[in-house]
Amino acid sequence: MAANKTDLKEKPRIGLALGGGGPLGGIYEIGALRALDEALDGIDFNDLNVYVGVNAGSFVAANLANQMTTAQLCRIFVKNEAEVHPFHPEVFYRPAFREIGRRLMAVPGLLANAVGRFVSNPYDQSFLEALTILAQAAPSGLFDNEGLHDYLERAFSMLGRTNDFRQLRRSLYIIAADVESTEAVCFGAPGYDHVPISRAIQASTASPGLYVPVDVDGRFYVDGTLRKGLHASVAFEDGADLVLAVNPQVPIDASAAVRAGSMKPGALTNSGMPNVLAQTFRTMVYSRMQSGIAQYARDYPDKDILLFEPTRDDAKLFFSNVFSFQSRRMVCEHAYQMTRRDLLARADMLESTLAPYGIRLRRDRLEDDQRTISTSLYGEMLPLYVAKGRAKRARVRSGLDNVTDILQKAL
Repeated sequence: MAANKTDLKEKPRIGLALGGGGPLGGIYEIGALRALDEALDGIDFNDLNVYVGVNAGSFVAANLANQMTTAQLCRIFVKNEAEVHPFHPEVFYRPAFREIGRRLMAVPGLLANAVGRFVSNPYDQSFLEALTILAQAAPSGLFDNEGLHDYLERAFSMLGRTNDFRQLRRSLYIIAADVESTEAVCFGAPGYDHVPISRAIQASTASPGLYVPVDVDGRFYVDGTLRKGLHASVAFEDGADLVLAVNPQVPIDASAAVRAGSMKPGALTNSGMPNVLAQTFRTMVYSRMQSGIAQYARDYPDKDILLFEPTRDDAKLFFSNVFSFQSRRMVCEHAYQMTRRDLLARADMLESTLAPYGIRLRRDRLEDDQRTISTSLYGEMLPLYVAKGRAKRARVRSGLDNVTDILQKAL
């Protein structure tokens, strides 16, 4: 539905809220955002008014706010066209040697404490029960993600980018949870905007149990999805009228996935503890997120949120290995195509919602069933190659003209 000029909102503010999901969720978001970038005319994903990210979403949001385009994100992190990129196991899964060593050194003291408690009061608990104090020797996380911080610190120090929230042209908020107070913290907000963006992302991506909590100014932070799966309210509170939200963290519906042919019966429960824990965590986060979306409608009745997420019957995303280049490319392409289908299926509703914001849906691109991420990236680069070719030919012609002038003068 086309909007009349009187229907257009005056200087609307547009925000982006990105959820978690670990490295795989980040790849999904890159593919989904590439589809949105192509399909929505009138919106620049590097010039939105406010960016909000949690967990993997903090990584993607920070790159967009730092003027990295969706096409560049695809080429760097999916097509392997950059020499340096963060998708190596040693970046994400470097053992927390310092934390593990510190805990091992505590074992003798804890053992002495257990023996002392048993000897002083043997009727209070058995010796084995007294030894349960040794659980305190377990590390607070198996890995540290300092490698991610180091990578981002270098990446955001390149020309045209910044590692300082205060130097960005637009608002960027990265959400983490304070371990001791359990409160959500918005890095980038007043009082927290002095923290380097790279350190804030490190804190936001520190999943409990997997990663050691991140020390920021003497406080310890972990994954912000502990509080909410999607912090779109932060964008609304910053004045956004419309928020585009991408949530990759959706639990798989195993029965529906089996019916859809994307999964074999029993594959989830037989795939080991990591996938069962992932399903449990996704379920908890997704349930809270659905409640949050319903609450936004009540708390911000004059504002709009458009949510994009995977379908629950598609197991391709759930079992993918982010450290395989082939898998990354598949997930990104899958997210791209899934988002395109979602946009086309909801086209009438979306056009009605987006029109007052001066945003138009490109149905012609969505209806092109031959379009892929690769063809879209090539299509974007083609005008640049043509322009470079014309410029080169112009320089050659100019050089030939100069040579002709010199020869004529000499003769």
